[in-house]
Amino acid sequence: MFSSLSDNLQETFKKLRGHGKLSEKNISDALREVRLALLEADVEFSVAKEFIAKVKEQAMGEKVLKSIKPGQQIVKIFNDELAELLGGDAAPLDLNPPARILMVGLNGAGKTTTSAKLALHLRKEGRRPLLVACDLYRPAAVDQLVTLAKQIDVPVFRPEAGEKSVLKVAKQALKWADDQNGTVIIFDTAGRQEVDDALIQELKDVRDFLDPKETLLVADSATGQQAVSVAQTFDEQIGVTGLVLTKLDGDARGGAALSMRSITQKPIKFVGVGEKMSDFEAFVPDRMAGRILGMGDVVGLVEAAAEAVDQDEALRMAERMKKNKFDFEDFLAQMRMMNRMGGMQSLMGMIPGMKDKLQGVDLDEKRMKHLEAIILSMTPRERTRPEIIKASRRKRIAAGSGTSVTQVNALLKQFGQMRKMMRSKGKMSKMMKQFGGGGAGGGLPF
Repeated sequence: MFSSLSDNLQETFKKLRGHGKLSEKNISDALREVRLALLEADVEFSVAKEFIAKVKEQAMGEKVLKSIKPGQQIVKIFNDELAELLGGDAAPLDLNPPARILMVGLNGAGKTTTSAKLALHLRKEGRRPLLVACDLYRPAAVDQLVTLAKQIDVPVFRPEAGEKSVLKVAKQALKWADDQNGTVIIFDTAGRQEVDDALIQELKDVRDFLDPKETLLVADSATGQQAVSVAQTFDEQIGVTGLVLTKLDGDARGGAALSMRSITQKPIKFVGVGEKMSDFEAFVPDRMAGRILGMGDVVGLVEAAAEAVDQDEALRMAERMKKNKFDFEDFLAQMRMMNRMGGMQSLMGMIPGMKDKLQGVDLDEKRMKHLEAIILSMTPRERTRPEIIKASRRKRIAAGSGTSVTQVNALLKQFGQMRKMMRSKGKMSKMMKQFGGGGAGGGLPF
């Protein structure tokens, strides 16, 4: 997420850090590049202009220009202002009883999936969420929510077939909820291809009846400036309490997120960062600012690890690494652990300074799937004793994994190199390059 903006900003800041002293011209040139980076990332013009003005006011001060490391001072100013822009007023969901959450937005933004993801997120926090299907227009919308609710083991209210009154469904759902012992109810409402009077009136009626603690606008971050006008209209007409941005994993720009937050003055509460039900995060402004500026997100990394990593398994693996007994079974377990934590790209963005060290390295997740396919095509004995994998075995593994013998050879060679590296300290970035594919490490030709 925000990858193109992040790359452009980090390149600009690298130039600033290269100066022992900064002049007003250095800063003005840098700010011009930042403004272009923001606009290229789809940040709305007035938002970019105001942001640059705030940064410039502080950056031109004597405290910065005469400081020992002016480049770092300016990066800190950017970080603070970016965190403020992303949500200085960030607040958790209001889940005081009766905790009702109304999910609104256009068709295609991902309301139904997001409703289920939010339910799973709340369940992990120890709450007892309930889902209500209120989208009576989109074909199979009710079926979709019922299916997702079953996957995450959350009770769901399903209206009768052919029901057309959303208000009637809402009333029936509240009676149903009385018997479910739930602590929070999530209402998945209907959308349209565009905002129209009928949609707004229907949502107003439901809102007035339910009096929800939270009205969350689900917006597709990839729709750019259109998402900004949609957010503004929903907020003015219905009154949203927060934003949920979807598909941030697929949008390299991400500027719409900054614009929606700034123009509506409503906090971004959550972000969807993948297709899996677990790919859903609470939005923390200062940590996101750090990730955009290449400072990492160590807290996020620790949280992801705590949720995804089995402590006993991690200790066992570390012990095997120490004894140089690391084999393909361990490597497969490690790859799956990384996937549970969000994948290689996500993890690298959370480690401070790692993005710079891995510039030019392709961390395409598809390549990791190719590696997994090759390992799964090995027999258990071959995984634990890779040295026995000679020519005939390599041909069989290549055929079974849908890859070539060259690719199998490359993996075996690089795995051998990795095992050697484990005997040395301080070579983690080199190892990452070896398995990233592409770049200076001579990655796999997939």
